[in-house]
Amino acid sequence: MELGGAQRRRRRQFSPPRYHPAVPAIIDYELVLQRMSAEGFRSVYHNSGAFGFPRDADVRYAGWIGPPDASIRLEAQQHVRHVAPPYEVNLARAAVRVWRGHLPGAAWVMPMSHWSYELDFGSKEWLPAALGKIGVDVSRLAKRVDGLAIVFELAEADALETILESLLANLKASDFMLAFPGRPALCTVHHHRQLWWQTTDSELHGTLMCMPL
Repeated sequence: MELGGAQRRRRRQFSPPRYHPAVPAIIDYELVLQRMSAEGFRSVYHNSGAFGFPRDADVRYAGWIGPPDASIRLEAQQHVRHVAPPYEVNLARAAVRVWRGHLPGAAWVMPMSHWSYELDFGSKEWLPAALGKIGVDVSRLAKRVDGLAIVFELAEADALETILESLLANLKASDFMLAFPGRPALCTVHHHRQLWWQTTDSELHGTLMCMPL
């Protein structure tokens, strides 16, 4: 049945709004450093997004490994878990599950070098497009010689999974870091398609070592 003009106008009037996905925010490096330092983390490299626990902390490790890697030291093998292919998909998905289930709050993604290096040299062939895909304005990062954080809230879990997949699939020499403000956990996104977790929480460590991957 053909709708009359008035009916067509009413249908247009009550059409549901189009969905616009949330876009991750950006936090300046000065605030990143202030927050991480206040929570007891130490900066590993000047102006970078590389952080670690205090040297005297009782840190526990879990390494989620994609393809076989003969470069992993013998003493680290006890912390290793192997992930089935597709490696980057399964690693990213599992990381987001840990975040949503055990590390409530924001997740921060930072280069362990700095953004200018990654966008101009280290990852210039693919990283600008990967960031654009999740709505990040690359022009805000391109000249930054520091490791400012891209911030993901729980509503942006899909965006975090997307960028983790891209990082794991494409990093060649650089590494990135995942931090969870207010939570005793760090995760290195390693260029060998690996995720290396650090935590001082024994319960979280048990989850990282035993959860299905």
